Amino acid sequence: MDDKFQKVVALAKRRGFAFPSSDLYGGMANTWDLGPVGTLLKNNLRDSWWKFFVLDREDIVGIDASIFLNPKVWEASGHVAGFTDALIDCRNCKNRTRADHLIEDVLPDKKVEGLTTQQLDEIIKEHEIKCPKCGAFDWTPVRQFNLLFETSIGIIEGDKSKSYLRGEIAQGIFLNFKNVLDTTRVKVPFGIAQQGKAFRNEITMGQFLHRTLEFDLMEFEYFIQPDNWEKTYEYFRDQMMGWAKRIGLREENLQWREHEEFERSHYSTKTMDIEYQYPFGWKEIFGIAYRTDFDLKNHAEHSGKDLSYTDPVTNEKYIPHVVEPTFGLSRLVGVVLFDAYAEDGERVVLKLHPTIAPYKVAVFPLVKNKEEVTSKARALFESLQKKFVVAYDDRGNIGKRYLSQDEIGTPYCVTIDYQTLEDNTVTVRDRDTTQQERVSIDTLEEYITAKLI
Repeated sequence: MDDKFQKVVALAKRRGFAFPSSDLYGGMANTWDLGPVGTLLKNNLRDSWWKFFVLDREDIVGIDASIFLNPKVWEASGHVAGFTDALIDCRNCKNRTRADHLIEDVLPDKKVEGLTTQQLDEIIKEHEIKCPKCGAFDWTPVRQFNLLFETSIGIIEGDKSKSYLRGEIAQGIFLNFKNVLDTTRVKVPFGIAQQGKAFRNEITMGQFLHRTLEFDLMEFEYFIQPDNWEKTYEYFRDQMMGWAKRIGLREENLQWREHEEFERSHYSTKTMDIEYQYPFGWKEIFGIAYRTDFDLKNHAEHSGKDLSYTDPVTNEKYIPHVVEPTFGLSRLVGVVLFDAYAEDGERVVLKLHPTIAPYKVAVFPLVKNKEEVTSKARALFESLQKKFVVAYDDRGNIGKRYLSQDEIGTPYCVTIDYQTLEDNTVTVRDRDTTQQERVSIDTLEEYITAKLI
């Protein structure tokens, strides 16, 4: 694996961005826990997205749908029948992996998208591709594996009924289409947005936060008159890339890629991804799909309920079509870590955009054994907390404190020293340039606010 990958993962563990889940018991594949700093980062990304796509607009409203949905929902949506990956198991060490990923790792130029399980089997046998975990060549046949997690609802064994953890968050939106229409003043075109957990039983190892069993999504379904989908699609493509740049992602690490026909989900007639250039290659982080009227039409048929829309001006009655922008929030935490990671001489620095940085300011007393300095520092910390998310640190020497804040991406560090006691000024250090400036405490809040814009 690329050296940068190892460095970023080590930094994430060291500074409290992300920890391997269940590490106390040896861990669990494809699961990660966000630490204190990672949680702040994730929440900042979520809030930035919600403001940009929901709060700052009049045509998109938000909901928070249940993770558990009636099993009939997943049958109507096509996920029970068509939400699958091709998996293969090593008989020797029981390692389970995706057959297409196994082939791509050994034969990177081999085109495997859209191949049948039999064709994937033939390639693995022809090239005698061995298990990457134990080195054996003893595979089960490739077979299709449904990505939905099954669970049971009920407390009595015989009375339990099968259900699923949601594999996407879109279905809760479609189920509430009529509810939103009936309880708000929205009219087509309009969108319904939400952010929340989804679950996929995917088998892909070693990609940090990019592909996990449990993850957070942010997305909205934008309901439109059928003839307007192309214009709407292009508009939201621009908006998606605009937000990516707004949170500081570097343009040279982003690209659009359109799905070929065999790649597209069963509900989509056009899908494009924004891909990010990870150390392990270009991978999708955001996507936009034209889902036509697939979902509303199927739910209307399966439920027997009318999900059509009547235009209040023309009285035209139709089932709206949908353009769906989707954003991977969990993987975005990893993306911004890779994108912001930099080595500057002897120091490692995360050059996070100030709007998403976990802490905006860190406050230090120059020394911790002088009561006048520490009390002044605590008072300033508590004052700044009313405006910003602030860290306080009095451990070790001042140089180590600076380096610690550099590694978690804090834009500005404020130090209270002996001069502060004389003239009420502090030293403000810039994360990216390391330059320092004396600023009056009386104007410090305004100074930092202006810098964070």
